[in-house]
Amino acid sequence: MKDCQDKPKVTNLPLPIGEGGREERLLLVINPGSTSTKIAVYEDKTPLLVRNIRHTVDELEQFPDVLSQFEFRKSLVLRELEANHIPFRFDAIIGRGGLVKPIPGGVYEVNEAMKRDTVHAMRTHACNLGGLIADELAAALPGCRAFIADPGVVDELDDVARISGSPLMPRITIWHALNQKAIARRFAAEHNTRYEDLDLIVCHLGGGISVAVHHHGKAIDANNALDGEGPFSPERAGTLPAGQLIDLCFSGKFTKEELKKRISGRAGLTAHLGTTDVPAIICSIEAGDDHARLVLDAMIYNVAKSIGAAATVLSGKIDAILLTGGIAYSDYVVPHLTDRISFLAPVYVYPGEDEMEALALNALGALNGTLPVSVYK
Repeated sequence: MKDCQDKPKVTNLPLPIGEGGREERLLLVINPGSTSTKIAVYEDKTPLLVRNIRHTVDELEQFPDVLSQFEFRKSLVLRELEANHIPFRFDAIIGRGGLVKPIPGGVYEVNEAMKRDTVHAMRTHACNLGGLIADELAAALPGCRAFIADPGVVDELDDVARISGSPLMPRITIWHALNQKAIARRFAAEHNTRYEDLDLIVCHLGGGISVAVHHHGKAIDANNALDGEGPFSPERAGTLPAGQLIDLCFSGKFTKEELKKRISGRAGLTAHLGTTDVPAIICSIEAGDDHARLVLDAMIYNVAKSIGAAATVLSGKIDAILLTGGIAYSDYVVPHLTDRISFLAPVYVYPGEDEMEALALNALGALNGTLPVSVYK
């Protein structure tokens, strides 16, 4: 058995600041992703440590499923803290929320109902480990609380947005709720107003692409960016022709699991071009690859169509369109996309992901009483 699977001990190291009179809140943030585990330590709003622990294919292949990675990932978090001489003494530990049942946005304290639903979640993703690890680590510290905030299953849809053309398949949302809401609040603060007073369209451009309509503090419409709705993305197929999809399902060419990967994982840019690396695709375009240009332009075209459709939800009364996510760094994608959508509203770009800071600020707000703590039922 490899050392990384050994269960480490939780140690209480001496605090480097006043033992009795400490007023700052110490926060541990844990964000498990498909191929990495990100951790951060904050003293109130100040980051003391930010680390991205990457996992190789060989490391993860030894585990039959995501839940069996629990001890492995928890061990790495604790070892990273010890290696950086961070005392294991926190006021709150907040994890990235899992794919549990649909819930309104906000901060949730981890409880038994949440843990039960996470363990038996219908959709598998490494984010399911965030709340579980946070809860177990917090349980070792007197007075420490475990939270999640704005998981990908946040559901604040208007009732009319839930109806599809088949009663068998109501619309559901799986999207980048944490980053989108964090960016929306950041935009509001920069413009001396409140998120709850704005009408925004926010588009997260990453491995998956989500487009959501934020009306006065709630996402009243958003696509299922994980498994089959909206624009195609670097690794997801987005909305597909239903009839052709049914024919493919009964063709006998693919198993159920293989077909699911053709929707999420081996779809989108990687299905067309063999890579999810947008900068590499752009290099190919600059070298004269017309097919790569056509496919990437098609993705941009589909994102623009989704944003245009979202504009109808607000009857065109949009304060701003916000672009975020890793692809928002692209000097190719952003100008081409902006050219198609800027007639709708002013476009603001917030490249990257603000998830670690967003989680820390949610935990701090919960501790300080400035954000309500919801109960998962």
